[in-house]
Amino acid sequence: MTSTMPTLYDTRRYLTNFDSNRTSHVLTDVLVIGSGVAGARAAIEASRHGLVTLLCKGDFTDSATRFAQGGIAVAQRDPSAVQSHYDDTMRVGCELNRPEAVRALVDEGPACIDELVAWGIELDRINGAFALTREGGHSVNRIVHAHGDQTGRELVRTLRRRVEHLDNIRIFDHCFFLDFLTVAGVCVGAVAYHKRHGHQLIWAKQTVLASGGCGQIWRETTNPPVSTGDGLAAAYRAGARLCDLEMMQFHPTTLYVAGAGRALISEAVRGEGAYLVDRNGRRFMPDYHPDAELAPRDIVSRAIQSHLEETRANCVYLDVRHLTGFQERFPHIAGLCKDFEIDITRDLIPVRPSAHYMIGGVDVQLDGSTTVEGLLCCGEASCTGVHGANRMASNSLLEGLVFGKRTGETAGRRAAAQSHPTPLTRITNQNPSSSRTTLDLPDIRNSLSSVMWRNVGIVRRGDRLRETCDILDFWGHYTLDKTFDDALGWETQNKLTVARLIALSALERTDSIGVHFRSDATSDGSTSHYQVTVTRDADGTKPARVPVGA
Repeated sequence: MTSTMPTLYDTRRYLTNFDSNRTSHVLTDVLVIGSGVAGARAAIEASRHGLVTLLCKGDFTDSATRFAQGGIAVAQRDPSAVQSHYDDTMRVGCELNRPEAVRALVDEGPACIDELVAWGIELDRINGAFALTREGGHSVNRIVHAHGDQTGRELVRTLRRRVEHLDNIRIFDHCFFLDFLTVAGVCVGAVAYHKRHGHQLIWAKQTVLASGGCGQIWRETTNPPVSTGDGLAAAYRAGARLCDLEMMQFHPTTLYVAGAGRALISEAVRGEGAYLVDRNGRRFMPDYHPDAELAPRDIVSRAIQSHLEETRANCVYLDVRHLTGFQERFPHIAGLCKDFEIDITRDLIPVRPSAHYMIGGVDVQLDGSTTVEGLLCCGEASCTGVHGANRMASNSLLEGLVFGKRTGETAGRRAAAQSHPTPLTRITNQNPSSSRTTLDLPDIRNSLSSVMWRNVGIVRRGDRLRETCDILDFWGHYTLDKTFDDALGWETQNKLTVARLIALSALERTDSIGVHFRSDATSDGSTSHYQVTVTRDADGTKPARVPVGA
């Protein structure tokens, strides 16, 4: 039986040892952790009020944003179009969304696109108007895109140019964020490790977490290597409330080539008319949903998974052979297929689902505030409630823009109102040393990703979730009692922490709804209008059910 007794997951406060009297210091008004769409947009907005320090795990472009292909879902300014975007988002999210968050998303989206245009983004157009496409869950064409299937790259280029234009934003790249600094429960900055300067304490009046998701916890994922859940784990250790962590979205179509990393095949490919077929060439999605290939992602992913089990195959296929102008519309995907000697005019494209987007995250208000004073959060690391139980395609970049701007404004305004810098209170941490044997960290990471894929993947079951929690408690007992001095160790501890919180949250939600599907569900989720939250507790992690938006 899974224990809720205190473990090192619940009692370990900082990953590293440090003494603020012996560590280098950096002072800033606002600290932003993460340089994806949400972090960059928050930094731009906060810079209107003071000095901003932008912390990057790798370089500025190392985020999931760069890999986004489909585009940005945004309604045109007609009120009926905005309402339609709202209605689709709520429907796809199974009405588990926070209505006020969805309203902010759709109402403020058009102005965010206007800003990007003013900053020089190159969006695809036809006769001067935006070229709009459609993806799963959308009732109309409303997705703007750039260079065919390279929206993320163009968005990163635009935001980076804007950030570098502003004198009061300084970028710390290749700097590993370890933990939030807290004094009497108030966040006063962060402890980080720079490969050249070593440990640094970054003191900030306000701190914004925008570190992205945690897809690297699963064996199959579209996420880049940096997506190891560091921010989620650190927020948990600092006492922040996390929400909806069981809601991990699996993208239906990633390129499947044995031995190669998984590469995203945009949902826009199906939006333009591609079919999903099995190894016999039979189109199977009409058997599962009336919208066929354009059903919401959770439905398509489960349909593929079910069909793979039924046919005992490793993958299904995208058929694009009947589409004209594929090379021009999807140049990146066409080039990717060519790299693997897949001729899109003659061959089927092998695909299967992969972990893609963390819908849950740090519980936030509409202004980015968390349950920890001085700490804000936005982007994939946050849970605004805008996605409910299933994120509608291409709403993520829009969320990053809308709520990144909101959060940056809040952080900058609050920092400007603080008349004095944060006092440099002495903070120390000394973890007891462990005499246990050296661990094989790569083996732990591989085993973790396999367990999560097998037991906490597209289809879940109570006994397997309990087994996973027990396994993670065992691994944590031997891993979290050590103090590492490099990213491999820190990431491993963070991945274990987040994986455990996800498994506990999935075990708590006994119904099926949206992306969370349990084969042993007690209900279909239609009457279970609640969210699952987790908060660090010295008495042991105990997930709680709270009404939506409470």
